[in-house]
Amino acid sequence: MMIQRSLSLRLLSLLAAGQVAFFTLALQAQDTAAPSSPKWEEKIKAFEEKDAKSPPKPGGVVFVGSSSIIGWNLPESFPDLNALNRGFGGSEVVDALFYADRIILPYKPTKIFLYAGDNDIGNGKTALTVFDDFVMLAELIEAKLPEAELIYVAIKPSIKRWKIWPEMQRANDLIAGYARAKSKVSFANIIPATLGSNGEPDPTLFKDDGLHLNKKGYAAWNAVIVPFLND
Repeated sequence: MMIQRSLSLRLLSLLAAGQVAFFTLALQAQDTAAPSSPKWEEKIKAFEEKDAKSPPKPGGVVFVGSSSIIGWNLPESFPDLNALNRGFGGSEVVDALFYADRIILPYKPTKIFLYAGDNDIGNGKTALTVFDDFVMLAELIEAKLPEAELIYVAIKPSIKRWKIWPEMQRANDLIAGYARAKSKVSFANIIPATLGSNGEPDPTLFKDDGLHLNKKGYAAWNAVIVPFLND
């Protein structure tokens, strides 16, 4: 699937919504194709095979994204929720976009929680690229699932990637601004819940690698997510 960036339309929508600052920043993004890595194909096929054996009930909630989604024990965190975990570790925003027609759209979810962008910036991408890829995904969901809500779970501050946190925060700010202008896009700000009293990542919330959350970390996130489920 080849996806082309329709940047001019997004810029116009941002400008119409009064998001002039985001319009100015987004002008710097390139109008190029957004390819995904083929290394995820086997993982995506595994999801499809699982779905064929046990078709998910439509109208539920999909959690999609990178390893922070994989590690999220949804049945334990939200026991009464019709939720699907479609995380694939190491993935980026563009991967969720590329495979959306296979791991998001078929389920006809009412809500989609996305955690991605962490690896993007960890791999050297800019905040503007993360933002542009996210907006493409948001536009796709708006077109195909107009009643669904897309909730972006903020890129987390972590011990391992603390040095590149300013760029991650810039991506968060851009996406949060976009969400404020869209009725079906929300921003789940897990940042305060992930920081300690010193303003740095709370080490008690992370595994030994300083990147992935432990059970206490997910419990802190759950408290932020619940209001979006009850909305």
